[in-house]
Amino acid sequence: MSSAPPVASLVAMTENDASTGQWIRAAVSQYEQPLTLYALRITGDLERARDAVQETFLRLCSEDRVRMEDHLAEWLFSVCRSRAVDSHRKEKRMGVLMQTMTHARSSAEPSPHEVVENRESATLAMETLGSLPANQQEVIRLKFQHGLSYRQIASVTQLTVTNVGFLIHTGLKTIRQKMNVSEPRPVTSKQ
Repeated sequence: MSSAPPVASLVAMTENDASTGQWIRAAVSQYEQPLTLYALRITGDLERARDAVQETFLRLCSEDRVRMEDHLAEWLFSVCRSRAVDSHRKEKRMGVLMQTMTHARSSAEPSPHEVVENRESATLAMETLGSLPANQQEVIRLKFQHGLSYRQIASVTQLTVTNVGFLIHTGLKTIRQKMNVSEPRPVTSKQ
């Protein structure tokens, strides 16, 4: 007697492997770029961010698909955050900190005036966002750059949903105040 599994089992295993492979490819396609941007903000280095994302997807390959499907985004961002923070701590201990610039995506051919205005506004917003405490920056980026819900953000950052809401509210309020204060006021001439 042979100890090999029946042909029907082999076919089912092959189909399941193919289905899982497609699911993982779809996850990589959907989440690779957002995870890389998120990890980049944590690590400050594109290569370390890519490594954290790669480790995240490698861990996904060993996870049970059925268990992951309902909270895939939360799980991916949480694991990626953990990997990125670990990498950042390791590099910080070693004394090597590198900064990389992120490239702004170009829009669909606005007028030159709009381009300048958008750049100035975006620069001001990013500078203002960069002046916020790290926890406020992180939750605002997860919400607006990566589209996560408060509950998902709470799961990723290990904060309460209420705390996430407070941090986002406080951060946005600070950004609005700083942007309004920073706007140039028209100069009136006396004649």
